[in-house]
Amino acid sequence: MDMDSVELLRQLVQNPSPNPPGDTQAIATFVARQMQAIGCEVRTVAPPAKPVALNTIASLGEGEPTIMLHAHIDTVPIAKNEAGKWSVDPYAGVVQDGALYGKGSVDDKAPLASMMMAMRDAAGQDSLRGRLILVAAAEEEVGGQLGSKWLADEGYLPACDFIIVGEQTANRVAISHKGVMRATVHTRGKAVHATNPDRGINAIVAMARVIEALHGYHQRLAARKHPLAGSPTCNVGVIEGGSTANAVPDACHVMLDRRMIPREDPLQVQAELSEVIHSVDVAPATVSIDSFVHSPWFDSALDSETGRTFLSCVRHELGGEAGPVGYLPGSDAKHLTGLARGDMIIFGPGSYEVAHGADEHVVLSEYQTTTRILLKFLRRMLYHEQ
Repeated sequence: MDMDSVELLRQLVQNPSPNPPGDTQAIATFVARQMQAIGCEVRTVAPPAKPVALNTIASLGEGEPTIMLHAHIDTVPIAKNEAGKWSVDPYAGVVQDGALYGKGSVDDKAPLASMMMAMRDAAGQDSLRGRLILVAAAEEEVGGQLGSKWLADEGYLPACDFIIVGEQTANRVAISHKGVMRATVHTRGKAVHATNPDRGINAIVAMARVIEALHGYHQRLAARKHPLAGSPTCNVGVIEGGSTANAVPDACHVMLDRRMIPREDPLQVQAELSEVIHSVDVAPATVSIDSFVHSPWFDSALDSETGRTFLSCVRHELGGEAGPVGYLPGSDAKHLTGLARGDMIIFGPGSYEVAHGADEHVVLSEYQTTTRILLKFLRRMLYHEQ
């Protein structure tokens, strides 16, 4: 791989953008300057509710087809228990053993760097038969409400004939991912001194029964299957209750995560969760569920000529199976469905399994393959090369 592309990725990693706090001003400005230097029309915009969540939108050409390259510029922060586990400086962009290491290196700065390289290639052509847009979006790691969703809702992004959302798919073409339903469950009891606990009502004991029911619900969900996204799941991720060992707790709360496969109705999922927790006998304690928040699933057909062209480009480079596959984590694709006149895919190097943790990295040969596939696809679609 030429050093320019490695250095580009290194510099993206060297512009930290952890979220929270979600300050993407430095990296968005870096992307904007790179795109301005090659002749793109560039805008940087941020939502009034969070001015530091800066997004960059760069475009080349005009007319149809309109193709969007989308990647997010925020990363997860370095967790407290992660800090001492890095073997390298997480913001240095160290290259060793054929990989570039750093926070955000694979999620999502390698896809972004490949897309920026594709923009550079397009800018070097005599003419484009269509329009190419790069979106470097903030806020994906916290749901995208003030990033891609805000950009789409406020009219900053155009309708597109094909959208590529950069994420970690091992360079396979992904066309679906799960949605998320979050909720909080509460049990209420009666606090008394622990010397005689039977005089009280233990909210944690009541919650234990509820958790067991939710686990049973999770196991039953395995019978539902999506051909690419797999099965729905239900996970209890946080539990809080009690104040001291020598008192019966009068309150307990759990936060749960219910993953939805494409075509599941969020209102039906909400009703199912309510039914599960209210089917549990917790008397004389009480149980309730609230704080429902959901993030949509994504599903695309990949049945257009443009989609088939992209698949053929992937097959040519990989020499094997190109997809389509499912992408288990979520992505900003869910916020862009209203812009897609044609197909939308999720695509990029590496695996989500090395993201969000110590020694996150991207294998440079995979990054190089991503870039080659994008170049080959865009040359066929916008330059009419074979």
